[in-house]
Amino acid sequence: MMRHPHVWMGLLLWSIFSPANAAWTVNMAPGATEISHAVFDLHMTIFWICVVIGIIVFGAMFWSMIVHRRSTGQVAAKFHESTTVEILWTVVPLLILVAMAVPATATLIRMYDTSEPDIDIQITGYQWKWHYKYLGQDVEFFSNLATPAEQIHNKEAKGEHYLLEVDKPLVLPIGAKVRFLVTSADVIHSWWVPAFAVKRDAIPGFVNEAWTRIDKPGIYRGQCAELCGKDHGFMPIVVDVKEKADYDKWLADRKAEAAQLKELTSKEWTLDELKERGDKVYHTTCVACHQAEGQGLPPMFPALKGSPIATGPKADHLHRVYFGKPGTAMAAFGKQLSEVDIAAVVTYERNAWGNNKGDMVTPKEVLELKQAESK
Repeated sequence: MMRHPHVWMGLLLWSIFSPANAAWTVNMAPGATEISHAVFDLHMTIFWICVVIGIIVFGAMFWSMIVHRRSTGQVAAKFHESTTVEILWTVVPLLILVAMAVPATATLIRMYDTSEPDIDIQITGYQWKWHYKYLGQDVEFFSNLATPAEQIHNKEAKGEHYLLEVDKPLVLPIGAKVRFLVTSADVIHSWWVPAFAVKRDAIPGFVNEAWTRIDKPGIYRGQCAELCGKDHGFMPIVVDVKEKADYDKWLADRKAEAAQLKELTSKEWTLDELKERGDKVYHTTCVACHQAEGQGLPPMFPALKGSPIATGPKADHLHRVYFGKPGTAMAAFGKQLSEVDIAAVVTYERNAWGNNKGDMVTPKEVLELKQAESK
């Protein structure tokens, strides 16, 4: 190895000057919540216990090899069993395990205590996005990946938060106890934000609970931590933590938007207005499967360009988008999108990529379908 000093010099220079080395770490981050701090403290406590054990064990091992080596004329002991040794190597590890179990149990009890929350948020995983519902507040929305397709397909340089940016982040206030009710609408997902020490599986037909209380405002990022399909890596989590006054203002604005969206259902829309809105809905909701130019990914995700559905009767097209197609990857969007967005995306699909049907589906028609379903 010493015959290649340039190798060692290169490694030394890399370790000193490499920009990546500055951000590299081998330890956990303390996080931004009281639970994440407790988990970090527990981790460090267990770590130092293991360090002490390692020092004692390896110290005894090396001392025995050096002091009692054969070259010094040492003679092995003639005993076969020792009650004292048996007791020691049973009792001492037991005491160590108890010393570890006490703080670990206390931390776990705190982690699972979701009682008396200030805010309840239902988190539902979809392929491949998250739905957030502020229970009792009449505020809910989907959070979709916001990284441009050009970056994903290497047509543009990657951004700072490549695949870790969304169009609508989850917004929380500092100092409030927030309970998460985590579930899924299709397959198993996992909602994971490392800075909160929160990771809960989202399982269809089952609700998992978790909670957090954030100490300081800022942007916190996470990801789906369960392999949930071909776009598993494209459903990030972004949490925007605000001061209480800023959060209250944001919540009031979202309530006003929800009320305005309901009013838009009765608006008289033009074809161009629906197409413009549908373009945005399509490129946040449908593009992952059916692709930017409607070419799809056959056979699992059929093309919409020139398809019998997108160029056939609009009632059939609306029915497919609203109810999905059982037994296929086509999800039902009736409960995922508003009446306006469903009408807009169906209208867009019928008039994009050369389909040019010239007709449109109005939000009123979607509302009538929803009312008929509920009867």
